[in-house]
Amino acid sequence: MESSELTEKVTQLLEKPGPLTIVQAGDPVLRQKTPAYDGQLDDDLLQRLIARMRETMGEISGAVGLAAPQVGLPIRLAVLETPEAFSARLIELGQQPVPFTVLVNPSYEAVGRLRTAAFEGCLSVTDWQAVVARPDRISVTREDERGRQHVETYAELGARIVQHEADHLDGMLYLDRAELRSLSTTEQVVERWGVAGVTAASEHLGFRLP
Repeated sequence: MESSELTEKVTQLLEKPGPLTIVQAGDPVLRQKTPAYDGQLDDDLLQRLIARMRETMGEISGAVGLAAPQVGLPIRLAVLETPEAFSARLIELGQQPVPFTVLVNPSYEAVGRLRTAAFEGCLSVTDWQAVVARPDRISVTREDERGRQHVETYAELGARIVQHEADHLDGMLYLDRAELRSLSTTEQVVERWGVAGVTAASEHLGFRLP
């Protein structure tokens, strides 16, 4: 997409008040590998887009990440943040909350061989979840909204969120990596497997854990 066309598309998107509309599975924009971001938008427009993506994420209960393709934009951009209430629970579990973070042109590689399995959901696949095994610790290279490069290590939930959002930028959904026999409604995950855990889900639904 040409810079002028992208600018017009983002401008039109931001003209509408309120949270941005989340694109749902089946829309081709979710299946396209996004090109590298190299300044196609002017700084002010980029900042406004990021602010609206954060606002949109904050309006959705349980949301911890949002990628630009999910709002219909083929930009290599995503935002992450664990909500305050969720962050308190993570600290109790000995995990690190994810502060608000902007991922521009992110890439990552696994650190070590440990993989963990957990149910994942997606704002673009509403009301469903499935178990995905992913590296538990990763090294991430990214740029921020100012073009500064960062190299950081993420573990546990933070690592999972980064990988999930990075997949969106490569035209992938979590279902492409999931154990499909684990596919469950969010209601089932909360009421049945949220208490019993992934191991029980694997035994009763018939899928393997790493």
